[in-house]
Amino acid sequence: MSVGMTLIGWYLRYSRKPIWSNASRFLANEAGPKANPEPPETLTRVHEITKRTIAGFVTYTVKPRQPSGVIRAVMYLHGGGYVNEIAPQHWALIGRMADAGLTVEVPIYGLMPTCTWADAYRFVPAVYQEMLRRHGEGNVILAGDSAGGGLALGLTSVLPDLKMPAPHSLMLISPWLDVTCSNPEIHAVEPRDPWLGLVGARIAGEHWSRDGDPLDPRISPLHMDISRLPPTTIYCGTHDIVYPDIRLFRGRSPKVDLITCDGACHVYPLLPVPEGKQAAQEIVEQLTKAARA
Repeated sequence: MSVGMTLIGWYLRYSRKPIWSNASRFLANEAGPKANPEPPETLTRVHEITKRTIAGFVTYTVKPRQPSGVIRAVMYLHGGGYVNEIAPQHWALIGRMADAGLTVEVPIYGLMPTCTWADAYRFVPAVYQEMLRRHGEGNVILAGDSAGGGLALGLTSVLPDLKMPAPHSLMLISPWLDVTCSNPEIHAVEPRDPWLGLVGARIAGEHWSRDGDPLDPRISPLHMDISRLPPTTIYCGTHDIVYPDIRLFRGRSPKVDLITCDGACHVYPLLPVPEGKQAAQEIVEQLTKAARA
């Protein structure tokens, strides 16, 4: 583990862990103002970005200004525990994808406490369907991190019921697979996780699954029909409370390629540390290769 990963772990343990480990702090964060989800100016100067509304929510398309010959497009669903808005780290990775010639669709789905899973499933499938019309069947790759990674898998699980084809593949970073966090192995990992805590995660899961079954695969894709899974790549650190469920998910399907980083924390490919920079480069390279195949 690099010095950078150690330092950022210390920072997260004192800045973010208290929010996810304390019910009142988490609830205050959930009810507080959300960050501005608009793409940063640095991204708009370099790439072509369009904004439109589908089913009452905003989605952005980020495209390279010059034609790249890439066949497939990527839908990127950001993380944040279904309570925090898309962050600069997400836009930075999306920008690197566009730098490599990829077209990236970025749905800005609704967050708690105002919205729940039901609002997401009125919006995200509609964006996916529009992408199919623009790019063709088999030419959409789903990607996402944390809660967004869980939503990408949840969408995949429901596509046959919606009479829509599966995505070409999935690229996921620390996906949240079970909002109940009921895997007993999580308790052993939580003290090593410098960022997330079970208290906040379980509150988030309870609120996000409101008026639904928290074990519904749309909400907790750990329980999805694994036969519906296309080729899937997952990046995850071992000091991450979602890691036990990801290992369980990987054990159920040979279609899952799991890349782990020993000692790394949640969504480490988004972080400005050596391990994260290397993983982000690999992710962009793999997506570009899949998009050109």
